[in-house]
Amino acid sequence: MLDERAKTLLKALVERYIADGQPVGSRTLSRASGLELSPATIRNVMADLEELGLIASPHTSAGRIPTARGYRLFVDTMLTAQPRQWSDPPRIEPQQLQPDQPQRVIAHAAQLLSNLSNFVGVVTAPRKASVFRHIEFLRLGERRVLVILVAPDGDVQNRVIFTATDYSQSQLVEASNFLTQHYAGLTIEEVRERLKNEIDELRAEIATLMQAAVQAGTEAIEESQDQVVISGERNLLTVQDFSSDMGSLRKLFDLFEHKTQLMRLLDISSRAEGVRIYIGGESMVVPFEELSVVSAPYEVNGQVVGTLGVIGPTRMAYDRMIQIVDITSRLVSNALSQK
Repeated sequence: MLDERAKTLLKALVERYIADGQPVGSRTLSRASGLELSPATIRNVMADLEELGLIASPHTSAGRIPTARGYRLFVDTMLTAQPRQWSDPPRIEPQQLQPDQPQRVIAHAAQLLSNLSNFVGVVTAPRKASVFRHIEFLRLGERRVLVILVAPDGDVQNRVIFTATDYSQSQLVEASNFLTQHYAGLTIEEVRERLKNEIDELRAEIATLMQAAVQAGTEAIEESQDQVVISGERNLLTVQDFSSDMGSLRKLFDLFEHKTQLMRLLDISSRAEGVRIYIGGESMVVPFEELSVVSAPYEVNGQVVGTLGVIGPTRMAYDRMIQIVDITSRLVSNALSQK
């Protein structure tokens, strides 16, 4: 536990380093903290903070900089900004987030996050309910069947499956009619649960085709939703913390290109309420010590369907990033819920 003097000095050091990007010396810290302490006393406190792993001393400077652990303590206990209060409201044009097309809303949201933060904006595409209105099986050849799932909004998912039995087209039509009649309007998850209880009562060929259809539908929907929109990657080229380290930049751009790690992190964030902050690789999903992610889920009609956030250096104005992410998540939720 830190005493109040140490907390005040750590808070002042983090705020000064975020603002200036330069290691903070004892004289600067004395002025920034407002405490009437001698330089020797401040140096002693800084030595204690360094021993605790909260600050570090770069080799080329006598000053100190925060570590990921120091940022974590600062964010958890010292931030004063409230997510829904704007000390410096950004200018947001209403036409940027119109509910005409979800993909357009998502693209505008990613750009908005990037423009407001000057870092990288990321948004996962909204997850659609996996409900089907109609199911059809089409024989393609021996033991090859095309599964066609039609959603209530007209969206069509196709999947080729391989069956153990060679079904005739008349058998497939019969199965299609039965399954559409008894399962239409349910989600894939609900169908899966019903099958567990009803599979013994269904005819063998229908049970087999339904299980195959459920698996095909699940895979098709997951593929169609495995999307994250990214905006502003080039902003990182101008960030002092990255611009001199081509190795770090290369790793970051690999992250944005492959997206798999980002999807995992944002999926984790969607299960949390409100704004989440991951600092310096502590998420264990995006393990970069120089990187922080500020994220929040967004909703459609009260149901969480995706996540958005800002990715930037650990040296970021966290209070402002929290505000940017929080209000953008609410703007996206409102835009998509108006349909």
